Amino acid sequence: EVRSVQDVIMISMKNYENIEFVLENKIGTVWLNRPDKHTAMNAEMIGEIIDCFEQINDMEEVRIAVIRGRGKSFCSGADLNYMKSIAKFGFDENYQDSLKLARCFNVIYTCKKPTIAVVHGAAIGGANGLLAACDFVYCDVETKFAFAEVKLCIAPATISPYVVKRIGVYGARDLMLTGKRFLGKEAEAYRLVNKSASGDALEEQLAFTIKLLMSSGPNAMAACKELIYNIYNKYTFEDSIDYTAKLIAELRATDEGQEGMASFLEKRKPKWTEE
Repeated sequence: EVRSVQDVIMISMKNYENIEFVLENKIGTVWLNRPDKHTAMNAEMIGEIIDCFEQINDMEEVRIAVIRGRGKSFCSGADLNYMKSIAKFGFDENYQDSLKLARCFNVIYTCKKPTIAVVHGAAIGGANGLLAACDFVYCDVETKFAFAEVKLCIAPATISPYVVKRIGVYGARDLMLTGKRFLGKEAEAYRLVNKSASGDALEEQLAFTIKLLMSSGPNAMAACKELIYNIYNKYTFEDSIDYTAKLIAELRATDEGQEGMASFLEKRKPKWTEE
């Protein structure tokens, strides 16, 4: 049986219990949906986030993915009952659980579509992995942030690849070793978030970024994300010379590349902005 993308979206929305996926105007919003628990993460939510972002990669209707939290918080970290259960795990069970959490952050980081986190209320512990894995992060100025793991005598391990990429080694030491709490403006100063704002200004910033992204070629943005990933994580400087030359040659020859250059020369909007 062949299902349309819309059918897949509806099935996903029906099956998810801890998140909600909403598609509107080519914007796919993943809502962390445990408002009675301050949107704390449990094993089920982690699995649903992985599944949802894997589907988003294959949805042509989704141009941009946004992640937000329902209720008073973006995400308050790990659910207490979840923490109690994993405290009883042996090494092997803990390892498998941690691999799943690491995969959750990585599926966001490697998403083919531009990703935006909109953060409010609180972003504690693992929540910072969700937002740091995104391409853009905007927060309310009153959002409370903390890397509280050291207070529990553990380390912010699985989130660290994404957080350290964002804020650097010494910023990570400052925040992760102290476990201190800080608000939106300080998060912006650390570059954990791109920008902090309040009220309507936060939504206006989101809308402005979405408008910019929607005017860019969808395949070009996917290629650009892969380019940045490879240059930062995969290739040496010498290897990058040949890799980047081949990439631009390939992109120029694509239908989207030809349309992008033609629209520029003809001083008109490209076709993808009219869809």
